[in-house]
Amino acid sequence: MAAALERKGVNFSTHRYNRSVLRPDYRGGGLVNLMASLARARGGDARHAPLALLPPAEIAGARNLLFVIVDGLGARYLERHGAGGALARHCRGALTSVFPSTTATAITTSYTGLTPLEHGLTGWFTYFHEAGCVAAPLPFKSRGDQLSLRDRGVVPESLFPSASIFDALPVRSRVVSYRPILDSDYNVRHCGRAERIGYDDLAGFVAACEAAVTSDRERKFVYAYWPQFDALSHRHGNASPEVRTHFAELDAAFAELLARLAGTDTAVVATADHGFMDSMAEDCVELPAALAPLLRYPLCGERRVAFCHVHDLQAYLEKARSLLGECADVRPSGELLAEGWFGAGTPHPRIAERVGDVAILMRDRYTLKDWVAGEPRHLHIGNHGGASEDEMLIPLIVRQA
Repeated sequence: MAAALERKGVNFSTHRYNRSVLRPDYRGGGLVNLMASLARARGGDARHAPLALLPPAEIAGARNLLFVIVDGLGARYLERHGAGGALARHCRGALTSVFPSTTATAITTSYTGLTPLEHGLTGWFTYFHEAGCVAAPLPFKSRGDQLSLRDRGVVPESLFPSASIFDALPVRSRVVSYRPILDSDYNVRHCGRAERIGYDDLAGFVAACEAAVTSDRERKFVYAYWPQFDALSHRHGNASPEVRTHFAELDAAFAELLARLAGTDTAVVATADHGFMDSMAEDCVELPAALAPLLRYPLCGERRVAFCHVHDLQAYLEKARSLLGECADVRPSGELLAEGWFGAGTPHPRIAERVGDVAILMRDRYTLKDWVAGEPRHLHIGNHGGASEDEMLIPLIVRQA
């Protein structure tokens, strides 16, 4: 697949920041730019440049636009395992995710068209001043005790002020999503005025996508989300036989969906929110005991990139660099903001607070973990959030049906 992508003019080396770190592209080669292309193709406005690999005019004429996100399906995985399948056959190239390369941050970009700098969700765990705690925005629960943030008097609008991308489109919008999360606080808020359609399994996903596209002849935008590739990659590892089996089923389902939509005047665009890196138990670094007293709150972000709220910036930087050594890059979070890791635009009013004082970017396959009361002592094998190619590169799949 790599050779085929080179023939199509996609040069993976242009994405590299250095040998081990891949900076997100917000200027025309990343997820935020793909969302700009999709919004403009449906008659909406966008705050950012369109994706160079997918000019809006190419898909604007289609009556239906179906956008599929396969959570966790990185471009490198598709390159390694997709040969001969429908997903790889229609893969146009690769783009970058956002930073951190994680669901809470990237899916919010897909729902809003905004960079992380603008929408302000910076990882699975984030410190929310409004709730007075570290919490997971997607399940809308505080870290450790797993209490709903509503029990703390917080409503989704206060944490998620960014408008839904669907609300600014002059066409009918539908969101196809896994039934257990369909009516979650996060999902309801970010779907805005779009109609929500649930499914229970892969066959149901295909059927729901088909129905969302074909149930009327209006011009429309259908957004469809598949989470199980990500769930299995976390549990078993992205390179596991379980994920390979699921990928084969998913690839076949995508081919079936294309066949069902043939002749419906539908532009099908598919991508992912991030890729994956597998880390074994020996790759996990527990937060050194000497660092814990220097923290104001538990670690935020991800195991691959942690955001630290500290009492003394310089003391924490020095001690963390000494204790973590070659396992991590330890930097003031403000440097990442200034360098554009979180993108451009009007900053979220609490973005500096949400990325903390210090960012710890784990190198190679290392992860970082602290533990709080109430959390199970369990470690995922598959991880993401970092800036390696496996985590950061996502595919662009395009087919006119």
